[in-house]
Amino acid sequence: MFNDLDRPPLDEKFLRGRLVRPGSLWTQIDVLAETPSTNAVVAAAATAGQPEGLVVTAEYQSSGRGRLGRTWTTPAQSAVLMSVLLRPTAVEASRWPWLGLLVPLAVAAAVREVAEIPAQVKWPNDVLVENRKLAGILLERVEGPAGGPVGGPAAVIGIGLNVTLRESEKPHEAATSLALEQAATTDRATVLAAVLRQLANRYRSWVEANGDPGVILPEYRELSATLGQQVRVELPDGTFLTGTARDLADDGRLIVDTRDGVHQLAAGDVTHLRTTPPAT
Repeated sequence: MFNDLDRPPLDEKFLRGRLVRPGSLWTQIDVLAETPSTNAVVAAAATAGQPEGLVVTAEYQSSGRGRLGRTWTTPAQSAVLMSVLLRPTAVEASRWPWLGLLVPLAVAAAVREVAEIPAQVKWPNDVLVENRKLAGILLERVEGPAGGPVGGPAAVIGIGLNVTLRESEKPHEAATSLALEQAATTDRATVLAAVLRQLANRYRSWVEANGDPGVILPEYRELSATLGQQVRVELPDGTFLTGTARDLADDGRLIVDTRDGVHQLAAGDVTHLRTTPPAT
């Protein structure tokens, strides 16, 4: 369907052979040529009672979604676009928001591992290279069917990671890609497999610790591009606050010190007002 020779298609059989193995978290990997939204596909599966471990990736999304109702658009076969189904039912609901911080950590670690780029995480769930956006994550909670072997809530996590996006294709000036950052690899299968491997390792450790944020916090602080920064935060009600992003609370909220006191933010659109050199 797509004929850009610089952007070869994903090989579903190869990915399944590499990732769907006995003992693996990932039980099914589907590669779609095109879909409005991989999150919508996985959400429907979750609602129908699909067990955790499903991965759906697409060569092109016609209606990809980002945070705060924004769209995520990228040329066909130029990005890793996938959604995964997780069911951390043993973890209390109040700790589920940490998944939104755990996933970008896994993406940043995978980029560092195979692309050899010093990726960082921006609260709540973006991945940056310096101050340029490389990837975004969308986390949704979906209620499953009552009763049956697989029921109850599920987490549907969408990941969009620019791989071969070109300068002329950037949706905004702050966007970047592995190719634009001179990555050691721009092979999407290699990057996708690394992300799923890093995600599985962190997710299992987190679940085994009953969602204890202590499993995530040290690495998050190490790779954070936000903590310690002067930030301007647009809140969901349209108001703004400016201050220093000091730390994360036990529930994943961003702690911001401002002139009128300390604020703990559950959501918001963060702009870094002052940048620091990326961690090495």
